[in-house]
Amino acid sequence: ILQTSVFLTLSPPLPSLPENKILVAQRPLLTVANKTATLVCNYTYNGTGKEFRASLHKGTDSAVEVCFISWNTTKTSSNSNKEFNCQAIHDKDKVIFSLWNMSASQTDIYFCKIEAMYPPPYVCNEKSNGTVIHVKGKMGNTPIQTQEPQSAIPLWIMVAVTGVLTFYSMLITAVFINYWQKSKKNMYHRSDYMNMTPRHPPYQKNKAYPSYAPTRDYTAYRS
Repeated sequence: ILQTSVFLTLSPPLPSLPENKILVAQRPLLTVANKTATLVCNYTYNGTGKEFRASLHKGTDSAVEVCFISWNTTKTSSNSNKEFNCQAIHDKDKVIFSLWNMSASQTDIYFCKIEAMYPPPYVCNEKSNGTVIHVKGKMGNTPIQTQEPQSAIPLWIMVAVTGVLTFYSMLITAVFINYWQKSKKNMYHRSDYMNMTPRHPPYQKNKAYPSYAPTRDYTAYRS
């Protein structure tokens, strides 16, 4: 007799959410191009709480509370940080945070926090992965003033004026050099003229030679 053993392996059941436990889910990235952002915080809660508080926090350490909303079975109240324009709305199992007039300096990571305030025990969600809100800075708020093509006209005028001035400068320089060369030639001609009137040595003034007659050289007659 062939005996066959059949083993059935059952997958363990998925862990159920413990009582008085809050789980929060956020989208990882939110890009803002028009200064307005809407961040939805989905949460799950299976406790018996009747009074809740939801808040939005900025920074890796959640040091800045942007705004919050609290509600119970009868009323709802909310408040916002003065440095932000924020409004929160509770809708069943989610809280919607709306921000407007955001600036590029407010780009950061934001965390949703859900708290069950009453009745005891107090319950708060574990810190989620958060949502990075990237606020794009607008480059075109102020129209850029560009120079018109006519700005090139003064440049051409400047080049033309410079060329004319250079031409006249060269012309004046050439005239001056020509005049200086002619003056130099005239000075050379005047210096070439010599007084041809003969002169006698000073020691022969007492002799009866005319003042214009040249002095005779007697050394030529010596033997």
